[in-house]
Amino acid sequence: MKKIFVAVAFAVLSLSALAQESKPSVEIHGFIRNFYALDSRKMIGLTEDFFTYVPYDEKLAANGDDVNGYPNFRFAALTSRLWVEVKGYEVEGWKVSARVEGDFYNGLGTDKVTGTANFRLRQAFVTLAKKDWTFKAGQSWHPMAADMPDVFSLNTGAPFGPFSRTPLTQVDYKLTDAISFTGAALWQMQYCSNGPEGKSASYIKYGNTPEVYLGANYKANGLTVRLGINMLSIKPVISDDFGYRSDRITTFTPFFYTQYAKDLFSVKFKTVFAEAGDHVNLNGGYGVKKVLDNGNMEYTPTRNSSSWLSLCYGKKVQAILFAGYVKNFGTKETLAVDATGKLVGFWFSGNSFDNMNQMARVTPTIIYNLGKVALGLEYEMTTVQYGDKAQGINLATGLYDKGLHWITNHRVQGLVKFTF
Repeated sequence: MKKIFVAVAFAVLSLSALAQESKPSVEIHGFIRNFYALDSRKMIGLTEDFFTYVPYDEKLAANGDDVNGYPNFRFAALTSRLWVEVKGYEVEGWKVSARVEGDFYNGLGTDKVTGTANFRLRQAFVTLAKKDWTFKAGQSWHPMAADMPDVFSLNTGAPFGPFSRTPLTQVDYKLTDAISFTGAALWQMQYCSNGPEGKSASYIKYGNTPEVYLGANYKANGLTVRLGINMLSIKPVISDDFGYRSDRITTFTPFFYTQYAKDLFSVKFKTVFAEAGDHVNLNGGYGVKKVLDNGNMEYTPTRNSSSWLSLCYGKKVQAILFAGYVKNFGTKETLAVDATGKLVGFWFSGNSFDNMNQMARVTPTIIYNLGKVALGLEYEMTTVQYGDKAQGINLATGLYDKGLHWITNHRVQGLVKFTF
């Protein structure tokens, strides 16, 4: 009887020990960040144009002046940020952490000048890790966007690389100390696909299929390599108000990233070959290639190659060089026209123009780090080759390939940042 009592007591104590929870630590961090930016011409941009994409094409007034060629200046602290981190919590062998993050740029007036910046959600996720498995759920960086160049510009190199924070459920499995695999199911919220109803998460909602990412990772001796493929399947039309029913378009986007760091030097490179990558802030979209007898549509995506290279050296004083290149290869198949000769449908990313053929960017940067204070100066040259829209689109390629001309913006940007 005594032996039975001891065994039961031992089992109870063992279960109690397993169920013990460690006390988590909660930390509040953030930074105050001031940007000062001067552009030589009008740009497509967000966040009071601190998050810039491409320069507007030439638009001539009656007197011959380019109305988009007027310089403009701004400065603000609206990208200042706060976040809360929860660390050190462990229960039954599971290590749990969490992060909630926001900044203040939301809520500005439609003229991008007046308004009051409101606090808005950037990230909110929880991670659970045990042995070789890590699970993440919430809103966080898209796996293709998580690795970024060293520029301090708010666009972090977009649209030369994917940029998206999105609802996701992610699983990572560590095979060895150096090799791991990533799988993720993703949804759309802030960064969405374009379509007949404009930029909307409805296309993925009624497609009833999450975006899927599968990738492999290697990290050892200062070298990081990631490669993966992303699948998106949406229904661009979800209402018969347009006179036809919905049909599905499924696209695939392979991606590659590598980084090498040693002492004070690091080099990073990322390249993506995207089909309809507008939902991750790449230049692209899709169009109608065929109208079926029952009114349904068949679609064809654009194809886009986007790459960037980033070099960084130093610690107290950092010298950085960024270079990016984008090539629009047009649509995969021929676009359809109606009886009047107009395109049945062609939807391109809102951060660019469908007559964009190629673009490049060069950004030298210098940052002086004084403890938790950073002072930076950056020059950004973005040049885009546009086709003449007045001469029409090549239906076979989905490109405006006539009247090609280059438009360039020169940006000088300053930074004052205090991190706490």
